[in-house]
Amino acid sequence: MTVPEFSRPVRIDTLGEGGRTLAIEADEGERAALATRFGLLSLAALSAEAVVRREGATILAEGRLRASAEQACVASGAPVPAAIDEGFNLRFVPEEALEEGAEIELAPDDWDTIDYTGGAIDLGEAVAETLALSLDPFPRAPDADTVLREAGVVSDEEAVTGPFAALKSLKDKLGK
Repeated sequence: MTVPEFSRPVRIDTLGEGGRTLAIEADEGERAALATRFGLLSLAALSAEAVVRREGATILAEGRLRASAEQACVASGAPVPAAIDEGFNLRFVPEEALEEGAEIELAPDDWDTIDYTGGAIDLGEAVAETLALSLDPFPRAPDADTVLREAGVVSDEEAVTGPFAALKSLKDKLGK
């Protein structure tokens, strides 16, 4: 098993009643490794603070993650700054409690569920995964439209009014 780049194990037996407030921060090497893993140009900062508490075998973590990164523009490859300030609600459940292949329907305000084995959860890896989900999947630099236009890619508006739109209209009129 590979150790995650930003591992911050929290032993369950240290939580006690009422939980604990934990603050974690990635060092330079961890940020560089995470930047590589997530395809970022850079990850200048990554930190999180969470209240971690136990409810039986389930561990709940409520907190906030903050990060500063640079992503590559999908059109030009130019750096696109990303400032992340995202709240999170994580539920860690013992691995055997999750039935393999079972589908779970979640409401938008439900807690993200992560399985764990043994006597600890990895808050750092959970924060890293939350970061990955918080990043813009299609970052665009301010000049992205110009770069795309120069490459011959038309915008949605141009496609609606251009020659292809006229062909589609003709096809629609003919009912084919």
